[in-house]
Amino acid sequence: MALPSTPLTEQDVELLRKEFDARPVNRLLQNAVTTSPITKVALDRSIVTTTDRSMSHRLDKWTATSQEKSGRCWMFAGLNLLRAGVMDNLGVKDFELSQNYPFFWDKLERCNYFLESMVQLADRPADDRTLAWLLQDVMGDGGQWNMFAAIVGKYGVVPKSVMPETESSSNSAAMNKNLRSLLRQAARDIRAAKDDAEVQETRARVMAAAYRILAIHLGTPPAKFDWQWTDDTGEFHRDGGMTPAEFRDRYVTIDVDDYVCLVDDPRPSSPRGRTFTVDRLGNVVDGAPVRYLNVPAETLRTLAAEAITSGEPVWFGCDVGQMMERDLGIWDAALYDFDGVYDTTFALDKAERLQLHETLMTHAMLLTGVDLDGGTPRKWRVENSWGDDKADKGFYTMNDSWFGEYVFEIAAPRDRLPADLQAALEAEPIVLPAWDPMGSLA
Repeated sequence: MALPSTPLTEQDVELLRKEFDARPVNRLLQNAVTTSPITKVALDRSIVTTTDRSMSHRLDKWTATSQEKSGRCWMFAGLNLLRAGVMDNLGVKDFELSQNYPFFWDKLERCNYFLESMVQLADRPADDRTLAWLLQDVMGDGGQWNMFAAIVGKYGVVPKSVMPETESSSNSAAMNKNLRSLLRQAARDIRAAKDDAEVQETRARVMAAAYRILAIHLGTPPAKFDWQWTDDTGEFHRDGGMTPAEFRDRYVTIDVDDYVCLVDDPRPSSPRGRTFTVDRLGNVVDGAPVRYLNVPAETLRTLAAEAITSGEPVWFGCDVGQMMERDLGIWDAALYDFDGVYDTTFALDKAERLQLHETLMTHAMLLTGVDLDGGTPRKWRVENSWGDDKADKGFYTMNDSWFGEYVFEIAAPRDRLPADLQAALEAEPIVLPAWDPMGSLA
């Protein structure tokens, strides 16, 4: 039996008003919040004053980077992981790999990936949920570790000086809008095609247009370049002409294909120790799929701390906007006392937040330090990609309480995993639907 509707009446509103006015503290909080941001009023000063930036283990000796007005955090975090070894090989204390170079190739590959899906789904009705999701979500900037590894593995890397930033790499909205229009039009044409020849003609025409758009906005990626540099001792080096793949093989110390993704997905529907993938999530056709192994947060902590103490930063994904003070550069699970300000309770746990669309992975960064007390992490140092004008010149401090609640994923070398987890990676993955929150792109 259907329940009767419950309209809000004048009497209901009057009762709510009286209840609000009955507590003098509500007026005090109203005065505060109507003239100051809620994050200033609710900020727990005891957490601010007890969170210092010192770490028992710290790796970063370089400057923070900036993704500007783009969604390339996953790419910046990946390149920041690679550049640590490159700097050692070059004998320099600061160096950046080009972020624009993999951005170009990711966009081009992603156009082809979208067209592939449109061909495969051409017989589905327009309101099919998977098709509708792909058409809605087409051509964002976000990505996953496996997508980064696919681009680096196929195209290599180059120094930033070889393919520097452009207006559109740093501010991608206009370029993305035009690519979305191109691809949605292509979806229409593929769905209306009379035969395979017409489909292939559409794909060839659209990919040529996509390349032109990307080259106009981002520049033409180098096929080969001359590389020379001066190290920090003042010694000049010349390595001659090389391809981006040759530069990667010569100077990058990390094999991205050796890394696997581990996530903390505590939903009852997601068994621990199982591998997962997400339908239609990726960027390179016939490339390695996005794939991850579901483990408890404690496993992520242990592997991340072990990597840092052995001298290697850690790529990770999280829900960045939760409980963060950007100017101070602090994350803590209880940083804001919203319960106290509003006299209510916000009590969803991590699994419930995923189930009810309250959280998902929104950002990727690099762990470059950990503060251990008897082997137990107290806090973490984070290299962000938001420039160097906030926090500790772009490096943030994450209390470990935040790690457990809002960190979802790390990339780790396969051989660092315990034997049982290495074996679990071989299992056939459970396929989540395209719209599942664990398929979100950082």
